[in-house]
Amino acid sequence: MRRAPLATLLAFALVACGDRNPTRSVAFTDCRLPKLASNVRCTSIEVPEDRTQPGGSKLSIAVMVLPANTLRPKPDPLFMLAGGPGQSAAALAPLAGMLSGVRRNRDIVLVDPRGTGKSSPLRCAALAPRDPFDDFSDTDTADAARRCLTEIRAAGGADVALYTTPAVVADIDAVRNALGYDRVNLWGGSYGTRVAQEYVRRYPQHVRAVVLDGVAPPDLRISLDVWPTRDAALAQLFAACAEQVACKRAYPDLNATLATIRQQLGSGRRLSVADPRTGEVHEVTLNFDMVIGALHALIYVPEFASLIPALLARAQAGDFAPLAAAALVVGDDVGRTMNQALHYAVTCAEDVARISPIDAKQTFSTLRAPSLAERNLAACDGWPRPPLPLDFNAPLVSDKPVLILSGGLDPVTPPWNGKKVAETLPNSRHIIAAGYGHIVSPHACAPRLIEKFIDEGGFGTLPQSCLDYFATSARPPLFASLLQTQ
Repeated sequence: MRRAPLATLLAFALVACGDRNPTRSVAFTDCRLPKLASNVRCTSIEVPEDRTQPGGSKLSIAVMVLPANTLRPKPDPLFMLAGGPGQSAAALAPLAGMLSGVRRNRDIVLVDPRGTGKSSPLRCAALAPRDPFDDFSDTDTADAARRCLTEIRAAGGADVALYTTPAVVADIDAVRNALGYDRVNLWGGSYGTRVAQEYVRRYPQHVRAVVLDGVAPPDLRISLDVWPTRDAALAQLFAACAEQVACKRAYPDLNATLATIRQQLGSGRRLSVADPRTGEVHEVTLNFDMVIGALHALIYVPEFASLIPALLARAQAGDFAPLAAAALVVGDDVGRTMNQALHYAVTCAEDVARISPIDAKQTFSTLRAPSLAERNLAACDGWPRPPLPLDFNAPLVSDKPVLILSGGLDPVTPPWNGKKVAETLPNSRHIIAAGYGHIVSPHACAPRLIEKFIDEGGFGTLPQSCLDYFATSARPPLFASLLQTQ
């Protein structure tokens, strides 16, 4: 505590020294982030909610800095941009902690996007964080989203039409300026790649190098396009089981197993399911959409996906508790870091307006659980659709160095997304991690790849052994039994 005043003075001094035109000063305090062992430095900056009305309502944007481990840091930090949309920067804390090679010479900066985390979060009881086990009892997302919008408007506070990617990008640049950085490096994951690409488009003079992991092309319609790719990833998993001797012997026809589960559940079946964390037995009405939703969550991570054949066999036998337990592991972290109201503010404004009824009908008719996707789309009824920049959905054209990472088993941003984005980025390199899923950066030698790329601002020093490893990586073996050890 005695050192805190000195640390604050040093923070002021460092910002002032790095700012060519210091019009602001920011004070930092020590703070903690979940799943990060050490303290970080936190501050906030004030921005207009509506930049066309600078004298109007203000938002507080939360900023967390992992300081470089040197007295002479490089002047261009790494800004990390969260996914979702709706994720807070807390979701990135574990990965930021793994990038020790980057932090050796550079600050790592995390920013809570407006509307989530500690950046003036959008609040409504209808979409408030809840126990993920409750998701097995309530699937009316459309009704909850509409009630949430009504709550926010009745409160007379936030204008949800102003919580979109262009506004988030402008906030990020305001943070950059307030912290005294001239140029920054960017890491974006999933929806964060949309934010990163838009930042490069609007502020190229402030960008040094970019990492895109799990790429969302600017024209991706999140509310539509991710549903068939998830179903396709599940089909690929079933095909992989048929090609593995032990899995095929234990589960000869997973499609038939899933069809049987659909028939058993009908329009909904009352079941007793034990909460795997507490042992408490819950009476829930389980339907087929819930099963598909749980499977979609699991296929993001190949290690969890390896359990799916065995989980489906147990469900077919009437025991849905193992499937619920596995889905809860994924859902718990997502619920902790996700603001659902912001998710709808972004996707309803930026994606749904580009989905025609014909597109929706054709796409949803091919899905295993079309009503799941239909309700998600219906959740946008009534949410504002403000005008966006005319080039917002156009491919990004830039000569900035861009490292593109794709998981070969990614069910939501598959490798062809990365290939598509690379076509208009002549100074890019696309690396496919064949045996990995959504977001490659935390796995194996990927932090070292990122470190070398950011250090050089190019591709010359990328370790070949790491590139070879990802190229030849394979799907984890599928479990032939829940008692099996890998």
